[in-house]
Amino acid sequence: MPKAITDILYSDWVEEKSSSVHVGGGGVNVHTGKGGGSGTTVNVGGKGGGGVNVHAGHKGKPVHVSVGSKSPFDYVYAATETQLHDDPNVALFFLEKDLHSGTKLDLHFTRSTSNQATFLSRQVADSIPFSSNKVDFIFNKFSVKPGSEEAQIMKNTISECEEGGIKGEEKYCATSLESMVDFSTSKLGNNVEIVSTEVDKETGLQKYTVAPGVKKLSGDKAVVCHKQNYPYAVFYCHKTETTRAYSVPLEGANGVRVKAVAVCHTDTSEWNPKHLAFQVLKIKPGTIPVCHFLPEDHVVWVPK
Repeated sequence: MPKAITDILYSDWVEEKSSSVHVGGGGVNVHTGKGGGSGTTVNVGGKGGGGVNVHAGHKGKPVHVSVGSKSPFDYVYAATETQLHDDPNVALFFLEKDLHSGTKLDLHFTRSTSNQATFLSRQVADSIPFSSNKVDFIFNKFSVKPGSEEAQIMKNTISECEEGGIKGEEKYCATSLESMVDFSTSKLGNNVEIVSTEVDKETGLQKYTVAPGVKKLSGDKAVVCHKQNYPYAVFYCHKTETTRAYSVPLEGANGVRVKAVAVCHTDTSEWNPKHLAFQVLKIKPGTIPVCHFLPEDHVVWVPK
């Protein structure tokens, strides 16, 4: 299981770093290895199963959610001027034709330090409303002041999740690891793997070279899940039939190595013409495949 997931499992779930996801006919299990084979197994098959007891938040302990523009990984939004100049994700977009050994790219891999929200168990997550008509209850639950910056960000996340996808896109916001697994396996089948970008150490914007060993991870099917700004872990997941995923080894100018995951979209004809990718790459919708590297806290599910 990638660090993007193990790092935000509730602490009771993980005592060692050795983890794996088993998806099979008998449901889905997340197993956390520990010592001589013992450990914690969390069943993420049927709804209402045992699961893990976690706390959904404490009164008087406000949540901290990072401020940001609309997600650049949502196809329907136009880029803002702020995003064009300040969003580090700008540097993650590139063209599929450049995905080969020797290509040099200016990249900036970042992990959100202001939103370290962890997963709730499905049992707890399902007990908390996630709906725009229940925001007052949600604010009260997490001691968030209505009208505050945090409240607005939470409302934005919920509204983005409630909006319909573009033609050919199936979207879903997963409020627990179990629900993310269920959505992904319902679209791809049970024989799947989950991958994410892993960086040796955090660095600023620098030149990276694509190293030998670029590998295609799937056919044209994948479920890509992007972490959202919210008090607990929520992932905006979407699946299209026009997505290719790649494993891409990168070497930074300062020697840092990155095991990057790239996602290429072969049909962008339904995207917002002012989407960040088109403005960065200077291309038009529906012309050539658009690719982006996944930030460290995002994941992609692909058929094995």
